[in-house]
Amino acid sequence: MSAGQGPLIDIVAGARPNFMKVAPIIRALETRRAAGGHLRYRLVHTGQHHDARMSATFFAQLGVPGPDVDLAARSGTQAEQTAAIMVRYEQLLLAQPCRLCLVVGDVTSTMACALAARKAQTPVAHVEAGLRCGDRTMPEEINRKVVDAVSDWFFTTSRSAGENLVREGVEKERIFFVGNTMADTLLANLDRLRPPPVWHELDLSPGAYFVVTLHRPANVDAAACLARLLEAIAGATRGLPVVFPVHPRTAATLGAIAGLSRTIHPVEPQPYLEFNHLVRHAKAVITDSGGVSEETTVMGVPCLTLRDGTERPETVTVGTNEVVGCDPAALDGALERLFAGRWKRGGIPERWDGRAGGRIAEALEALVPP
Repeated sequence: MSAGQGPLIDIVAGARPNFMKVAPIIRALETRRAAGGHLRYRLVHTGQHHDARMSATFFAQLGVPGPDVDLAARSGTQAEQTAAIMVRYEQLLLAQPCRLCLVVGDVTSTMACALAARKAQTPVAHVEAGLRCGDRTMPEEINRKVVDAVSDWFFTTSRSAGENLVREGVEKERIFFVGNTMADTLLANLDRLRPPPVWHELDLSPGAYFVVTLHRPANVDAAACLARLLEAIAGATRGLPVVFPVHPRTAATLGAIAGLSRTIHPVEPQPYLEFNHLVRHAKAVITDSGGVSEETTVMGVPCLTLRDGTERPETVTVGTNEVVGCDPAALDGALERLFAGRWKRGGIPERWDGRAGGRIAEALEALVPP
């Protein structure tokens, strides 16, 4: 927690993607505070991702101070997690109020704390507001819409996100196009990326392996579905090693699959610096994550997204990402183009320039006066 006097805001983080997104905001607030800025912050960890591989190592690697409050919601169904986070965050707000609650992204923690704050008459600001993929079967899409429905202020990563909000009735004056804090974090750490043990264990070399990440329920909750997907990936990657950091959600399903291809190499979730070293030097990344497609765009690495749409269209229209759909057979044509050297080069979207955190901190000081 920031020391001294001044209005207090909460910064909420609960899952792995959140930690990357709040780090630049915290650094910018601390820089402004040292220069006479008036805002103090309290970092609230909901406990949604409590495994050290998904949480503690990220704080350490990104230089983020440990959380001031751990709500310790831990695991459970989405309803159980939402309820636990809401109850515990409400208790915190009643005991130690803040002037504004800043939430990031689209995970359960984001929605639960936004709802609890708004019901406690605490204004809410949403970082990564306005993202829409149109798939209401995805929990994240529901979370995004709920958070934006109760938020007071909206920090967007793209102009299209702002346009989505305006179509939904949000006044333009409440929308701030700031850029992408995940890009901030990546750009600040490019020189610090380092190979994980698997780099040496598999004798990997740049451009001669793939990285796969899978965690969407539709892809990983059923063993038969996951097996078909991994079989298709192994068949289309021409014998090159496929490094597969296994999300905890996926681990149990993967354990039920017999006869996994020898080119698929499951590994534990990787720390931030090690994971992005793997991504940076991969021939391509195959993923169902929106966040990973942002990182590949920043680093110019080809990305194949195993979904029917994306809430981050700029990774496709500007960046290196291509949405190939949920049918494993679609991988063949896409990877044929990749191996033939016909993948698009891509560019960096507007305001993904490493300064989004500073823009957010500046806006927050205006929104929360002394």
